Amino acid sequence: MESNTTKNNNSGNKATAQTGTYTDNYQSLLVTIEQHVATVTLNRPEKRNAFNDEMISELTAAFEQLGANDKVRVVVLAAAGKAFCAGADLNWMRAMADYSYEENLADADKLAQMLKTIYECPKPTIAAIQGDVYAGGMGLVAACDVAFAVKIANFCLSEVRLGLAPATISPYVIRAMGARAAQRYFLSAEVFDAKKARQLGFIHDRVSEESLDDVVSAFCKNVVKNSPEAVKACKTLLHEVAGQPMTEKLIKKTVKGIADIRASEQGKEGVQAFLQKRRPAWQTIE
Repeated sequence: MESNTTKNNNSGNKATAQTGTYTDNYQSLLVTIEQHVATVTLNRPEKRNAFNDEMISELTAAFEQLGANDKVRVVVLAAAGKAFCAGADLNWMRAMADYSYEENLADADKLAQMLKTIYECPKPTIAAIQGDVYAGGMGLVAACDVAFAVKIANFCLSEVRLGLAPATISPYVIRAMGARAAQRYFLSAEVFDAKKARQLGFIHDRVSEESLDDVVSAFCKNVVKNSPEAVKACKTLLHEVAGQPMTEKLIKKTVKGIADIRASEQGKEGVQAFLQKRRPAWQTIE
């Protein structure tokens, strides 16, 4: 998703911009903020946006910073070039071949922490998928809250072809497509298209190449209209409730959740704005 502002120019304005270009001397990412929407673009098109240790570190830092930025209400994860993300970079994988077991543990933990940071980002996260998604790239998509993909995009959990397993990304992928579908695609490494990804629930919609930016932009505008605190509470609710048994403990947690949000400043403001037929404060403050 392109912004009207200039992309990362490595000017060294570290995390100071609240709107427009947001730069932190990233080498593998472009990060912009405009009208409360941050866009993080994977920017290694010549490598099909395959990630290495540098990109993993930068993604972790970017989502931590954007999650803490009060001017940001939604984060879009996009990519430059023909592929969204081809998984792990081959040169990085060659280097890992000589790692000790302890080094492999440490390296895998960095990837796991990056995915966790995206998944737990307090702002809604949107994957704008303009091309193919393979292996670890599936984890990036699954860690986001919402995913839109172009119709020509292909998807593949290809790890078993290399004698590996999608272990680190598995919690997110299984949550996104369901255990039954994951059983098939983890084991077969079959390539499936955007139509199948939509049927599985891995993505929320499939769109034309020409309309992807517009679809993502329209969705973000809808999110920005909503109470930031209520949206944050919804993300917490989804993480805590999904897949849980209907116990008395869970019911009490949901009761507390609605009581807390009703008593909050934005909860009170939202109800009053509705009753008075006016825009709530969070829609009028830029």
